[in-house]
Amino acid sequence: MNRIVAAKKAGNSTIDVDLYEANGGSDLAADKKDNVFEKLDEKKIPNLNLMNPANMKDAGYKVVPYRSSSVLLAYNSAKVPTPPKTLDELYDWIRNHPGRFAYNDPATGGSGASFVITALYKSLPEEAIHNEDKGIEQEWGPGFELLKSLSKDMYQQGVYPKKNQGTLDLLANGEVDMIPAWSDMALEQINKKLLPETTKLAQIEPAFTGGPGRLAVPSMSQHKEAAYDFINFVLSPEAQAEVVNKIYGFPGIEWSHMPADLKKKFEGVSVNYRSFNLGDLEADAMKRWQKEVAGQ
Repeated sequence: MNRIVAAKKAGNSTIDVDLYEANGGSDLAADKKDNVFEKLDEKKIPNLNLMNPANMKDAGYKVVPYRSSSVLLAYNSAKVPTPPKTLDELYDWIRNHPGRFAYNDPATGGSGASFVITALYKSLPEEAIHNEDKGIEQEWGPGFELLKSLSKDMYQQGVYPKKNQGTLDLLANGEVDMIPAWSDMALEQINKKLLPETTKLAQIEPAFTGGPGRLAVPSMSQHKEAAYDFINFVLSPEAQAEVVNKIYGFPGIEWSHMPADLKKKFEGVSVNYRSFNLGDLEADAMKRWQKEVAGQ
């Protein structure tokens, strides 16, 4: 991304990057500042009409979310026959089962970050999750107080494993009974029998955050038509079935366009998620968590 931005600032008319996998934070912020990605539409990529229009609108039509995954609750159904269905029920479960829940250090993995951000925005208006104004940080206080109050009931009274895999390992070893986990990681490890066969997944209300993989075409690309053709193929139901079967992701196109057998196979986890577009605010939240929660 630094090369793309530097080429634009240097006044170059071309660059040797034709397709770029972008993230939703710093990359989109850089495009907003320097306008380095091409605007995309159905005339260039017809299969965009298979997607939820809101997903393209949310990204300013600059990136294509071609696959996604969501943070879900992964739990041992032998120990948790009825999982929480709401955030409040989840927090009550944690308090009533001290030491049996864990989330990873949010700076080291998205599942822990999702748990933290969901708590921070629990009592804020729904549109706040798309607000990049630093003034909203003043409203995070109740969320951090909630996270601090839960610390004593977390795994080993406030031990936060490193990375997404850290909490999955605790669930696999039976050291905890429930964790937040990325759907693709959990589905793959269930399939490969790295997690107990009693492991199940569930989403809560309001939902944890999810995130897509995004494809972008640099505005200085020399082969834009080829990039459009490739993205169009990636969004075909055939290619999207590979996304589901091979990398355990949710399709970028709507499930209604997917084969019936896949829809049935992923019934229960092919759920909606909320996408938090916080820009640089997420880094601020992680720093504050380290000081106010982990540092206590």
